[in-house]
Amino acid sequence: MAIKRAHASHILIASKSQAIQIVEKITSARKPHKEFQKMARKHSSCPSGSKGGDLGWFHYKQMVPDFSKKVWEQDLKTIDGFIKTGFGYHIIWVHERDE
Repeated sequence: MAIKRAHASHILIASKSQAIQIVEKITSARKPHKEFQKMARKHSSCPSGSKGGDLGWFHYKQMVPDFSKKVWEQDLKTIDGFIKTGFGYHIIWVHERDE
């Protein structure tokens, strides 16, 4: 059986209120993916923020369970709110997945 992989980006922030504001800015933008990258560079506390939040390709079990679950449930090339893990609040953009 093949191991599931995905290519995703995320914005990691500490506060729920900031996550709500960023999600609203991205979803109302004319070019949501470009706005996502801009917000990642500006606000993400993850080192991936400097790359627009890009985490590259990863296997299902490489990330914390709640993060992985969201990556495989969420529609491609869009955002669907945010999730909270022990690291903070994640806004996720899924570029592609091996299905």
